[in-house]
Amino acid sequence: MLGNLDNEVIFKKAFTDITVFKAFVRDILGIEVEVEKIETEKKFEPRIGYVDFELDIFAETTDKRICIEIQRVEYDHHFDRFLHYFLMLIAEQQKSSKEYGIERTVYVIVVLTAPYKISEKNGKPILDEVLLLKLNPQTLLGEIRELYGHQFVCLNPNHPNEETPKQIRDWLDLIYQSIHSPERPVLNTANEGIKKAVELISFENLTPEERTQAKNKEAAKIVLTKERTAEKIEIAKKAIKKGFDNETIADLTDLTVEQIEQLRQEGA
Repeated sequence: MLGNLDNEVIFKKAFTDITVFKAFVRDILGIEVEVEKIETEKKFEPRIGYVDFELDIFAETTDKRICIEIQRVEYDHHFDRFLHYFLMLIAEQQKSSKEYGIERTVYVIVVLTAPYKISEKNGKPILDEVLLLKLNPQTLLGEIRELYGHQFVCLNPNHPNEETPKQIRDWLDLIYQSIHSPERPVLNTANEGIKKAVELISFENLTPEERTQAKNKEAAKIVLTKERTAEKIEIAKKAIKKGFDNETIADLTDLTVEQIEQLRQEGA
């Protein structure tokens, strides 16, 4: 039985292993890296910009030319947060106003474990398994000029796509099945990174301390979810009193139209 990669403790145990980290980066980004240290809860001093942000998993390659951050998210976030992390890792390299060169290539990989709740500006829902953002200029004819290698990659196994390359599919299967089919996962253990990750997060290989920490994280998540739901309900009640329609309130709160209608019937 696998530990749940939706759990912070389990996720960090797997992806802070050097074998797993290197294989994951190779398969997702298509690059080979050498790292000696993988950090968690990484912060920068002095603070970058006005937001005190923390990186889940962070590593620099031994040649100091690439820095990679893996961010795990168990609930949907607005993309502004991810973009902020990405740009701040680039901005952090400017140590003074006289230095504009960016020596290291920045990669940010975000793993989402819940279906998207966001839409494009035109209202079309986002249902992509893999999203890529690359910072390179292009001509009016659409020709890309390879000036920067910085990349942001967002993975969401809840929206499977037949076109997803197999090496990426292997990791998405690992993440999804650890959550939804932990007792009988079907995975590509011929991939040495997948095999090592499976060994690390197998329930029998978790220490008593890790099991306790994982349970505590799950309990905290439940409490946080209840608090967020309560906040959304209060916002919905105020919006109902101000005359907003159900669809608008649903967009504001992520509550369903049925939940909002129930609040109306209860006299919110």
